[in-house]
Amino acid sequence: MKRLIAISFLSIYLFSTTEMYQLVKLPLLVEHFMEHKKAKNKLTFWEFLCLHYTPSTDKDSDYAKDMKLPFKTHDGCTNATIAAFVPHNFSTEIHKPVTSHSNNYPLLDEAFRGSSFLSAIWQPPKTC
Repeated sequence: MKRLIAISFLSIYLFSTTEMYQLVKLPLLVEHFMEHKKAKNKLTFWEFLCLHYTPSTDKDSDYAKDMKLPFKTHDGCTNATIAAFVPHNFSTEIHKPVTSHSNNYPLLDEAFRGSSFLSAIWQPPKTC
């Protein structure tokens, strides 16, 4: 049930705020292709798309039908704005007291501190 609701909300959102509503016009594309196919028997679907979607299209007798095809016009563009209203008397209170902990870490033993015999390594070599 949750999946169905999520898919329906996603569909409503995509169809209202993007160009996906143009997919509803696909039956018009098929119908218009069939009309052109009756007029020219050897017309392929690719030639039909090139005829209608290339920039060099001229205004012909069925220009009004051509403009109803999917992705020919950009009408119905919307802008979705979500506004969150915060009331004027909005206040928050923290009920949990904040406590600070001081950690006293033990110091290292004297045995682990550096001794002077380690500094003897960094001397120039001596000759025998």
